[in-house]
Amino acid sequence: MRKNFYFIASVFLLLISFGANAQGELSFEKETHDFGTMPEGTQAAYEFRVKNVGDQPVIIANVQPSCGCTTPDWTKTPILPGKTGVIKAVYNSTGRPGAFHRSIAVTSNGKTTNHILYIKGEVGPKEEKNSYTQEQKLMSPRLAVGNTSYNFGKLEKGQKAVAQFIIKNTGRQDLVVQGVQSKCKCVSYKVSKPALKAGEQAVLELTYIPLMLKEQNEQITVLSNDIVMPNLRLTLKADVIEKQASKDMLREGK
Repeated sequence: MRKNFYFIASVFLLLISFGANAQGELSFEKETHDFGTMPEGTQAAYEFRVKNVGDQPVIIANVQPSCGCTTPDWTKTPILPGKTGVIKAVYNSTGRPGAFHRSIAVTSNGKTTNHILYIKGEVGPKEEKNSYTQEQKLMSPRLAVGNTSYNFGKLEKGQKAVAQFIIKNTGRQDLVVQGVQSKCKCVSYKVSKPALKAGEQAVLELTYIPLMLKEQNEQITVLSNDIVMPNLRLTLKADVIEKQASKDMLREGK
């Protein structure tokens, strides 16, 4: 009888110990989001996805941005084990030109009670709103592109790489690409035709020379005489590593 009592007591204590150790834990898909360049006045929004990788429900108690320029919203119901929730951040760029980097503090009852998320980007000039007539818009050249992003994969720092985009004039007048802009100033361009007549296609060639290491997402603005959408945005992606020659030299110097 006494042995049974000790056995039951031991099992009970083990269960209590297991229950005390069981806890939820939040794991974020990413902790920093870069909005890139946006015109002043944009309400830029992003949702951070978060998963409960623990074994107990997690409640997000509070989300506090570092300034009043960011409005948060988040999953208010408990996030069950294995399930996901979201934390939404909306950045108001009105009256805030230039680069920004803001933090968002997340408090929960998870194993790690405090997490810090970040949003960043750059606010450019306001977009000018031209008062074109409907007839002018209908007669305008229109710049269309199939894919708006290109991933180079791994590139060495300083290595020249070329991405090609097929562009088409879906408007009625001749289309002319007038230039490209990039924050990194590391992209040049070439178009296979100086002007595209209605319905014609051409190859827009972007030459990229990465200047920074690690993952890069370069936002490229293509300027044209399309009055409806004069600024077309493309994205170049790359995982930039050190030059192989530099690595070899370091090895030889050891």
